[in-house]
Amino acid sequence: MKKILVPIDFSEYSEYALQVAATIAKQQNAEIIVLHMLGLSEAVLTKDESQEVAEAVYYMKLAEKRFKTFLDREYLKGIKVSETVQNYKIFSEINEVAHENDVDLIVMGSHGVSGLREEVFIGSNTEKVVRTSDIPVLVIKNPGDDFKMKEVVFALDFKMENLRSYRNAMKLFETMDANVHLLYVNLPGDRFKSSGQIEERVKEFLFKADSGNLDMYDKVVYYSDYTVEGGVFNYSNKIDADVIAIPTHGRRGLAHFFSGSIGEDIANHANKPVITFKI
Repeated sequence: MKKILVPIDFSEYSEYALQVAATIAKQQNAEIIVLHMLGLSEAVLTKDESQEVAEAVYYMKLAEKRFKTFLDREYLKGIKVSETVQNYKIFSEINEVAHENDVDLIVMGSHGVSGLREEVFIGSNTEKVVRTSDIPVLVIKNPGDDFKMKEVVFALDFKMENLRSYRNAMKLFETMDANVHLLYVNLPGDRFKSSGQIEERVKEFLFKADSGNLDMYDKVVYYSDYTVEGGVFNYSNKIDADVIAIPTHGRRGLAHFFSGSIGEDIANHANKPVITFKI
């Protein structure tokens, strides 16, 4: 891992994300790119009136000034940190910044209010970033001074469409030296599957995903619950997991195999950090 992108709005949640990014950067000898989205109106940026032009320049300069204070953290000492201020309003543009800078991981706070023009990361806006990002996104909600990624619960349904997200996830977890618990949540009713059905699907998936290597088969946990999110939360709490990982799908947002808002519920309601991988 070489580069970590941290979108910020100067809130406490942004600082949580920055602190976690710093921890990972030190472990991986990576650099951090800090991004602030202004979200100024196009009218402000394109009109000729000097007052409106001056307003745009003012907010740009104010953001740059605030960086100096916000980035004055002891935990950033020894880490290469660069900052950028952009007038982005569409969350897919964060993905563009990530690709332009060859970013390996995006770390962001899940809530917060912009210090300048508008609310940036409120509620579903976090999900918008996840939905549009090709890069893994680590969502942080709490102070990250004790962050670690040693015990990870990776919830997936072992369908073949998850091959890319699985491979990308396992590659990242290997660099983090994480112990991965592959979790399949078995539900009652029409979605219930017998042990034989599940095991057959898992073996077929892992055989293809790992080029015939079934070493991860013993890492698979079958957990029965009434809902997927309940199973993910309960098992994660049972083993005191550090991070919950889930696959994502661009058209539907979080976790393609989750129906309705289940995937979004996991990211929004989990107290633990959640990392997402694009299908």
